Formats: sequence, C-alpha cells, structure tokens
Amino acid sequence: MSTKTLGVHPSNVQQARAWDGEEGGFWAANAAQFDAAVAGYHTRLLDAAAIGHAERVLDIGCGTGRTTVDAARRAADGFVLGVDLSSEMLAVARRLAAQEGAANVHFVQADVQVHDFGADPFDVAISRTGTMFFADAAAAFGNIARALRAGGRLVQLVWQAPSHNPWFTGFTTALAAGRTLPAPPPDAPGPFSLADPDRVRAVLTAAGFDEPAFEAVAAPMHFGHDADRAFRFVTGLLGWMLTDLDETARSRALADLRTTLEAHETRSGVWFDSAAWLITTRRGDVTG
Repeated sequence: MSTKTLGVHPSNVQQARAWDGEEGGFWAANAAQFDAAVAGYHTRLLDAAAIGHAERVLDIGCGTGRTTVDAARRAADGFVLGVDLSSEMLAVARRLAAQEGAANVHFVQADVQVHDFGADPFDVAISRTGTMFFADAAAAFGNIARALRAGGRLVQLVWQAPSHNPWFTGFTTALAAGRTLPAPPPDAPGPFSLADPDRVRAVLTAAGFDEPAFEAVAAPMHFGHDADRAFRFVTGLLGWMLTDLDETARSRALADLRTTLEAHETRSGVWFDSAAWLITTRRGDVTG
C-alpha cells in the first residue's frame, strides 16, 4: 500500500516508508526475538493499563500483535484495535490473533497522526515502545486524545536516555568503529525521542492530557540464545551503521560487536541491562 493510499501525514512519510518497507519486514521476520527482548516489561505495561473486561482498547504501534492479543484477553467482553504502519507486521499480528483465538481483536494499517478512529471512544490506549517514532508527536498525541473518552487512560512504555540503556550504547559504540556519530535532534522520531520527561509532559498536556506520571522501570533484555544468534539479530537490526565503512573498518566494527555480545553471553542467552519510563495519564475533559 502506498503512503498516499494509506493516508499518511506529510511529516510521517519517511517513517511510513521505513516501517512498511525493509525495517518493518525485519521486525516481522524476527517477531519472536523482538518480543523476547522486551518481555521483562510486557506484564508491567498491561498491569499499569488496568484493562477492564468490557473496555475498548487502542494499541498504538502494535507491531506483530503480542500486546494487542494479550490486552484482548483482559478485555474479554470488550474490543481491542491494533494500529501500525507496517503491513508485514500486521500480517504476523493477524496470524497470532487467529492462532490464539482472539476474536475481539481488529488490526488496521494507519498513521496515528491522522487516522479517524470513529465515533466510539476508547477507554484506554496502550503502547509498548511504539509512540517514540511519531514524526509529529503533537499531532499524534492530539489524535490519540480525541480517540479516548474523557478520563480515558494512556499508558505507554518508552526508553529512558541512552546512558541508561547499555544495550544501545554497547551496540552503537561497537558498530561506530571509532567514529563519532552525530546525535539526532531530541525531537526526531527514534527510540529516545520520549526519553526526556519534560518534553513528554509538555507534549501530552498540550494534547489534552492530564499531568503524566513517570515510573522508572528496568529489566534485562534478551538478544538471542547465544552470541552467534545475537550477532545475526543485531547486525540485521543495525546493519545500516556499516554502509559507509571501508572493509577494514567494517571488519573492526563487526569484531567489536561480537566481542561485546560474547561478554554478555550466559547459559540462558545474551542479556543487556535496560531502563524505560512507564508513563500514565488521562485525557482531560476538553481536548484541542
């Protein structure tokens, strides 16, 4: 589906092309590993959402559907809508829902910044590391607020700063091969765009939400059953960092990455520490 057919906001075209292209395809092909990586946060997110058995739930950036299907179990007499930009990830999500008999789930490929969620409001919106990739966070959270009933909850898991996430710094330092890589603008879409509580607070309250609460949570992340499998996974995820290196620098980067992964290999797999924010808030009575 083209971005024009999909109905993507102009600011989000690049994200749509990535997630409905090779990046989304990689996530779809490695769904089990991505779910394993963040499994330590999964139940915490759903518990914080406190989903009622008859509630309507919106799963933002639902990816391959694990959060959507598990939310549907908690809303057994309700309804869950999973939204994502990636057609390949949504195909995996639909198969998962069918395999696990989640009949109260529906998935739609859409840009949350502009999608019309209809007249029936949701009781709660959840997101497991999906809200960090909005090109226009103000537009996206404003639209999410409009999709919720007054007092409806928003619960999202986002990464804390890179300095609190040695999985990221370890991988990128190794693959940098001695280069000093420029830091992206703090509001650019990416894994750390919502790491600053002050920015998140400003964006959410401007979108019509109440003052958010931030809970610092931490969990080890699993990247593979052994260093060899972790190496294949991480190079598939971050291989773009190698594209402008010559053969010598590329070999050095890959060797450094393997050394880093081997240093974190245990009998139960390759593990790195990580830290996230569990952010909870409610839609106010009036939204803009």
